[in-house]
Amino acid sequence: MTTLIICRHGNTFAPGETPRRVGMRTDLPLSDSGRVQAEKIGAWLTGQNLKPQMTYTSELTRTIETAQIALKNAGLSPTTFALKLFNEIDYGADENQPEDVVQARLGVDALAAWDERAVVPPGWNFDPAATITGWRDFAAHIVADEQECVMVVTSNGIARFAPHITGDFDGFAKTHGIKMATGAVSVFTFEYGLWHVVSWNNRP
Repeated sequence: MTTLIICRHGNTFAPGETPRRVGMRTDLPLSDSGRVQAEKIGAWLTGQNLKPQMTYTSELTRTIETAQIALKNAGLSPTTFALKLFNEIDYGADENQPEDVVQARLGVDALAAWDERAVVPPGWNFDPAATITGWRDFAAHIVADEQECVMVVTSNGIARFAPHITGDFDGFAKTHGIKMATGAVSVFTFEYGLWHVVSWNNRP
């Protein structure tokens, strides 16, 4: 059996700071609360007796820091490997803009379609088909490589496409919210030739 742990990076905004829609062109470090969230992921790994053999991140600081803090807190090697596949999406004109500005440009319906069904709004520079293929290829690779436990730390925009590895994203979306909260973890297992969702969007 192969276990795939998917984590969303921790917070990047301090209390009182206006949150913005940060994508691949905005490389922020974790805030103090984000580092605490990363530590909690590490404690969760220990509590679940999960020991990733390999840990992958995006090329962005917030995911690398989350992974390294979590692994160190779990008493594991903080070595990580950055893959472009797991970079956050490019929000185009909405990159690094406050949410009220983004909503004013796109409208409520377009953002709801993104949050509920992963329909990419107009003006964002992102190819969902390539990301879906990337997730499927990555999942197939770790199975073929006989890795027992793998962790990925990525962003909300990318993580929501991971359930495509099950072959039934529509069914998943009907029973789960597709967004992942900051500092949340999701778990998939590969058994009997199929990927299964064990848990989704749980905050340690």
